[in-house]
Amino acid sequence: MGEAPLHGKVALVAGATRGAGRAFAVELGRAGATVYVTGRTTRQRRSEVGRAETIEETAELVAAAGGEAVAVPTDHLEPAQVRALTERIDRDHGRLDVLVNDVWGGDHLLVGNFDTKLWDLELDGGLRMLRLGIDTHAITSYFALPLLIRNPGGLVVEVTDGTEEFNRQYRGNFFFDLAKTAPLRMTYGLSEELRPHDATAVCVTPGWLRSEEMLDHFGVTEETWRDAIAKEPHFAIAETPYYLARGVAALAADPRRARWSGTSVSSGELAKAYGVTDLDGSAPDCMAYFRDVVLGGAPGDAADYR
Repeated sequence: MGEAPLHGKVALVAGATRGAGRAFAVELGRAGATVYVTGRTTRQRRSEVGRAETIEETAELVAAAGGEAVAVPTDHLEPAQVRALTERIDRDHGRLDVLVNDVWGGDHLLVGNFDTKLWDLELDGGLRMLRLGIDTHAITSYFALPLLIRNPGGLVVEVTDGTEEFNRQYRGNFFFDLAKTAPLRMTYGLSEELRPHDATAVCVTPGWLRSEEMLDHFGVTEETWRDAIAKEPHFAIAETPYYLARGVAALAADPRRARWSGTSVSSGELAKAYGVTDLDGSAPDCMAYFRDVVLGGAPGDAADYR
């Protein structure tokens, strides 16, 4: 058997407690990278999100996939904690090859707040959403990038909700809209700053993600997720977190990944470029489905885009 494509590489997945972050860690580890996984929820304490998934569980899933992971409790709004994290990676390995900025944790601030005018929103919650979705990414990049550019070929992955094209429409909540469009601009700026160091910045988005939280929202499990289609027909296009994660792992292993620098790309687009599929063997293109059918009124259904 050949050597794993990311053997010898070191990755940091910031915000790896659950959802796409957890899947990024598993797939990067499966591809051979040593993965540092961070988050605020551990077996000793829960974050404000209040969910039970922990970074230790994520590290165990990486190990079960044949990879190596190090769980480091980190609040990415605390510069001292992020500095200590990157200093630890430096001491342990002297390098960082892949940074995935996946920190979010703001969904609990959105309940009942879509299609509500800015002046009717709860200000503290909105500002907290911006801190969780924007400040965390900037703080993490500030401390991690000096280590990442030490060796050529580094990759920064900014994670958001929606490609640049999709996010031209207003997302229905002033603070959420800002939080999810900011990583797109961050990616462009980082691509400019990283270019002289032979490093790449790409913004990625899943389609309709079947995260743990989304499954709970519909009262289904990964095994019974299709039962939710009766309540929400468009959920038929949904994908697991591993679909995007497989695409990102392939991107990290691509020697020509610089061609993506400064752009935003969806899970479906990565799947087409690298030939990956979701866990069930399908290849959903949620962004195209919403563009054509849901927003564009074209004939067709989710099956046509899987």
